[in-house]
Amino acid sequence: MVDFSLYAITGENFHPGRDLVEVMEEAILGGADILQFRDKTSSKAEMLHKAKALRVLTRKYGIPYIVNDDVELALEVDADGIHLGQGDMPIEEARRRVGGKIIGISTHALEEARLAEQQGADYIGAGPVYATKTKADAVSPVGLSYITEVAENISIPFVAIGGIKLSNVDEVIRAGARRVCAISEIVGSDDVAGTCRAFIEKLRSEGMREWS
Repeated sequence: MVDFSLYAITGENFHPGRDLVEVMEEAILGGADILQFRDKTSSKAEMLHKAKALRVLTRKYGIPYIVNDDVELALEVDADGIHLGQGDMPIEEARRRVGGKIIGISTHALEEARLAEQQGADYIGAGPVYATKTKADAVSPVGLSYITEVAENISIPFVAIGGIKLSNVDEVIRAGARRVCAISEIVGSDDVAGTCRAFIEKLRSEGMREWS
């Protein structure tokens, strides 16, 4: 798996009236270096159309493309990987289905992170760090302490996620995160590319201070 810094996830409800592919292209141009397609409301036909369009986009820019939850869709569009929640398909079954593709797992506690690492996940999501309205069924915030726990105990890449904004990302980085995901802050921005550039700059500047 290639490394990454800024993980972008689709969220069309945050940019009504704006084209999905155009918004995500702006994110990539701003520095997002991995993209996940997440859609819980569209029909299967609509999801396939969008997933294929984003596959073309991510190939254009040479960045990893992840599909959320749907293994069949990931395989159909030849995504680079699949992201699974705690209640989704077990890692062992997903690995059997997707072979060497990337598998990411959402985690909310250190025991979940350790299990994901032991079972062969390529990366984990750690969060939600803060309260978030992105997911209707989101679990309670895990706080910055969980980010520190993961940084100190887990060796595979992890991305901090959940309620992360430009206004609070510095403390997330100081807690131990080297990779962050923002959804509404990015795709809901009036300047998507500029917001991504600001995240990248914070990751670089805060990271250099923290790890120098």
